[in-house]
This record gives sequence, structure tokens and C-alpha cells, in this order.
Amino acid sequence: MLIAERADYILHRLQELYPETPVPLDHSDPFTLLVAVLLSAQCTDERVNQVTPALFALADNPADMASQDVEKIRSIIKPCGLSPQKSRAIKRLSEILVEEHGGVVPADMDALERLPGVGHKTASVVMSQAFGVPAFPVDTHIHRLAQRWGLTRGRNVVQTERDLKRLFPEEYWNRLHLQIIFYGRQYCTARGCDGRVCEICRTCYPHRKHPKKCHKA
Repeated sequence: MLIAERADYILHRLQELYPETPVPLDHSDPFTLLVAVLLSAQCTDERVNQVTPALFALADNPADMASQDVEKIRSIIKPCGLSPQKSRAIKRLSEILVEEHGGVVPADMDALERLPGVGHKTASVVMSQAFGVPAFPVDTHIHRLAQRWGLTRGRNVVQTERDLKRLFPEEYWNRLHLQIIFYGRQYCTARGCDGRVCEICRTCYPHRKHPKKCHKA
């Protein structure tokens, strides 16, 4: 199977499996999505969704969040891990949104990436899911699956993102990134599939005899 054939098969199979692509992080607007994605770094979406109701009851907009004490924020988000860094980032980015953007999350990739605690992947999620701008956020799981499926030889998420954007039509990017996540969690987990177990791995590489060794992001 050529790489273009693999990409076409994967695209259509994921469309069949996941016709609906709800964002797994609970949110109500771009700001709450931004905070939730920031909290999801090295933390499960389930844990984030357990924490954010209390956080957003305290403050669900930049102005109110900017007025909170860092320790108060930290006490709520502690179960998510990395709470000292995340609490400072949430407060400071809220202050910047008030000071520089009129209290509104900007629909601009560069502006988002300049916010504390907001890297390229987080900014990409916000651009795609909050504003509908085509983006292809790549985390370590997508990076691993793209290697298993022979879609990239990238040694990091930057290279993998570039390869995936070249392979798939832009109009599918926003949904496809979520579909890959859903499939990975259900069928192609780090421990549950080594490149020879799940349906997509077996279809793309029916004669693969050894586990696929992946480059870490």
C-alpha cells in the first residue's frame, strides 16, 4: 500500500467510525477551552473535566480569572499535575488577555502562542475547535500513530504535523485530529497495539512481523 493509499483508507475509515467529533474537554467558549487544553498537558481529559467545573465556578472569563490569587487557582487544579506552573500561566495569560486583547481570546495563532503556558499544540486546538480555523494539532499519541501507520518518518511533532498536513485535505484537518485521538484511545493505545494489532495497523501493514519502533516526540 502506497502512502497516499494508506492516507485515503485511514481518512475514510475514521470518517465511518467517528462521524461525530465532540471536543473531549468540557468548555463553553474559547477562554474555557484554552484553559482546559492548557490543563490537559500531561493529564487525562477525564481528570481535567473533573477539575474545571470548580475552576470555572470561581472564574470563567479572563477578567475574573486575572483577579484570582495564584494559590487559589492552584488549590483547585492541583489534581491535574504541574499545578505551580499551570496556575501561574492561567493567571498571567488572563491578565494579558485583559491588558492586550480586551478580555477576548484572539483568533490568531501567533498571539495565542505568545501567551504563557500556550504552546503550538494548545494554540492549534483553540484555533481549530473554538474558531474553526484549519489546524492539525499533533500530540505524542498522534505522533506515535502516524508513525505506526506509515504516514510520517518525523522524529518530532513538528515534522509529523507538516507531513499530515501534506497528506490530508485541509477541510478534514480539524475533525481528523480528533478522530485519530478517539481511535488511538479505543484501539491503538501505547500498550494495546504495537503496530500489528489494531485494524488500521493490520490493514496498512498486513505483513508486518515485528513491533513498530516509534521515535519519541
